[in-house]
Amino acid sequence: MKHLFRFSLLLLALLLPAAAAAHDFEVGGIYYNINGDEATVTFRGTYTHSYSDEYTGDVAIPSAVTYSGTTYAVTAIGESAFLFCDEVTSVTIPNSVTSIGKDAFYACAGLTELTIPKSVTSIGDRVCVSCVNLTSLTVASGNSHYDSRGNCNAIIETASNTLIAGCQNSFIPRTVTAIGAYAFGSCRGLTDISIPSSVTSIGAYAFEDCYGLTNMTIPNSVTEIGAMAFYNCIGLTSLTISNAVTYLADNVFSNCSGLTEITIPNSVITIGKEAFGGCDGLTSVTIPNSVTSIGKRAFWSCENLASVNFGNSVTSIDEGAFRGCVALTSMTIPATVTVISERLFENCSNLVNVTIPNTVTSIGAFAFMNCISLTGVTIPNSVQTIGNGAFSRCQSLTAITIPNSVTSIGEAVFRQCINLEDISVEIGNAAYDSRDNCNAIIETASNTLIAACENTIIPNSVTAIARMAFADITSLTSITIPGLEEVTMGKRVITIDGHAFRDCYSLKSITLPATVTTIGEWAFDECRSLTDVYSYITDLSKVSYGTYPFYLHGGNYSGRTLHVPQGTAGGYQADGNWRPYFGQIVDDLMPEDYPQGDVNHDNEVNIADVNAVIDIILGGNTYTPEADSTSS
Repeated sequence: MKHLFRFSLLLLALLLPAAAAAHDFEVGGIYYNINGDEATVTFRGTYTHSYSDEYTGDVAIPSAVTYSGTTYAVTAIGESAFLFCDEVTSVTIPNSVTSIGKDAFYACAGLTELTIPKSVTSIGDRVCVSCVNLTSLTVASGNSHYDSRGNCNAIIETASNTLIAGCQNSFIPRTVTAIGAYAFGSCRGLTDISIPSSVTSIGAYAFEDCYGLTNMTIPNSVTEIGAMAFYNCIGLTSLTISNAVTYLADNVFSNCSGLTEITIPNSVITIGKEAFGGCDGLTSVTIPNSVTSIGKRAFWSCENLASVNFGNSVTSIDEGAFRGCVALTSMTIPATVTVISERLFENCSNLVNVTIPNTVTSIGAFAFMNCISLTGVTIPNSVQTIGNGAFSRCQSLTAITIPNSVTSIGEAVFRQCINLEDISVEIGNAAYDSRDNCNAIIETASNTLIAACENTIIPNSVTAIARMAFADITSLTSITIPGLEEVTMGKRVITIDGHAFRDCYSLKSITLPATVTTIGEWAFDECRSLTDVYSYITDLSKVSYGTYPFYLHGGNYSGRTLHVPQGTAGGYQADGNWRPYFGQIVDDLMPEDYPQGDVNHDNEVNIADVNAVIDIILGGNTYTPEADSTSS
């Protein structure tokens, strides 16, 4: 995960020029594209990392080249021309070249020095990114657009005083006002650099992947730091951030795993998405009073972060901000916060206690999912909505009370809370209740039981059990479903587990689809009111059975009828898993696999079925589903 973005960046660099993966001609081992009467140096062969026909050794680009009787001035080095040319040791650029495209020397690991001639007026982004052994980077004197003032070993855009490319031996002159995007990207030999007080902005990815950088002081003159500026600087152990910065951009310090502490200045108002994500070394963080917003996954996967101190101005903590912070043991959410966002503390496996203030109105989906150590949480009377799976897999949670303010509860809120013994809804809640001390949550208007635990008792007034209400309650040994009279199983049901409908005293009829291949032991034990079973199973040889699947205490089955597909009654009569439990077996069902409209049951829909429908109508026969060509 930590290097996913890095991989994506390299992949992007490979894919962007793919549409132009061709050259017009080759002379002296260098490949060119024609642009009028000029030529542009381009890449060789097909793009892959370490492709076999890449440029190697010392490459001297001529100022002009002749091909098929025509002489072309060499005026440009194209985009990605030397991309991943690991074995290039030097490139000599003539004074005829006026432009160098982006990624031109990207990841030329063997390149140790590069001189930009005075003729160059345009240089693209990432020109020297990942040139990990580059020690000398200069611009020839007399260039009107770029310079290397003060022998700084870098390329500076003269007009804007922006340093656009550096190397491991660079220093930043005091006349530089900006460090451009990707300027030191993947400069892994860079161990120390001083940013002068003349600098006001640091561009996106400026020091990304600078593994060797150990200390960084960002002076107070800097007001802007771009996204990913220090991404994956894994050697960085000391960091001072300018107190003029108001926004910590997305991923700005993410994966700086060597940082053990960080001081966020009082100027910061917003902490961006994943700003400190993956900073494994962080043990504590203080959010100053100036901060009002913490972005998505801002501190996610900070595995050693054990303490978070919030200022008094934070109003928004976005999705997954502390997701995977496994060292957190307690958390007090500031009283300025109104929403606990989705997945905010997901996978905080050592979180024991959470204090939710009475300003919070919503607990988002999966907010505390997999907080397996969470033992106590009080939901305040201000909370109105609780999202899907909000407390799922909180295995240490034993009791929960839903306050009377809650008006909406999502699905599977307490799924896999295997030690939950007590669920209750406060008296006075207009939307939910726990009538008759049932140890469950019931949606009052629909009489639907939506969440249960191992001690749940289903009241007689309940008319429906919601999806996943009892899911994964492994300690549940028995349950009585009152008033359940009819069950129709969908056509995807394969297995009916043992004791699945045990003690369903009110169950009168059940429909089994043809897909069923397993009926467990005592599956319908003590279903005393069961009078009709509709089985669409046509091949009984494919079904496995547990002990006494349709057993009824007392053994009086005279009033129980088994309805089966036409032509299969004989098979059911001969099967000891069925015959003993039914007073009569009748083949009055149409097999489920008959086509819609196959009225005469010949597995075809044709004119014969039309005639059969006419006979039904003229004969005054009742409606039959197979004659309905519009039903679905």
